[in-house]
Amino acid sequence: MTDGSTQSLRSDARDNRDRILEVARAVFATEGLDVPMREIARRAGVGPATLYRRFPTKESLVTEAFEEQMRACGAIVDEGAADPDPWRGFCTVIEKIFDLHARDRGFTAAFISAYPHAIDFTEGRAYALTTMGALARRAKEAGRLRQDFVIDDLILVLMANGGIQAKSPAARIAASHRFAELAIRGFATTPLRPIRPSKARAHSSCSSA
Repeated sequence: MTDGSTQSLRSDARDNRDRILEVARAVFATEGLDVPMREIARRAGVGPATLYRRFPTKESLVTEAFEEQMRACGAIVDEGAADPDPWRGFCTVIEKIFDLHARDRGFTAAFISAYPHAIDFTEGRAYALTTMGALARRAKEAGRLRQDFVIDDLILVLMANGGIQAKSPAARIAASHRFAELAIRGFATTPLRPIRPSKARAHSSCSSA
């Protein structure tokens, strides 16, 4: 086989892989994680054998498809943890994580379930939750976060956020922003300033007493 033929095969393999990941992200985002692998292969225009050669299990496909979102999730948590005001940092994480999850149903499902056997994904989830737990302890010490808050409460509201049904992606994101506001109010130790529904964004309460 000539060098040109080898390079062509490698290029075709990369194209197939990229197309599979693109389709998987789109399908998982709109339909969740239950879409069969064969359906993903069909929509990507490749055979099942090609799909399984690149991604032997759905866990491996999910992990790689959501690699970018997992990095973004970690960066959001790091941003909140770096804020010298732990309550403001906590609010920032809630707002941005809700927004990230509202845009991708599949990522929400994978994050909440610690998708079975997806080691890299599970490690990223564990890091995010551990860092968030430390931030929550600081916010409690500052007297801004309810003393009875536990990290499972965050998972609970993420589950609820992932279940929001709306007529369009924009409406779902707007509803998620409003729900983030309500979640922050529920976690706060003191009443927060009311906001107008049209500006229902979680950050508006972060510095309000």
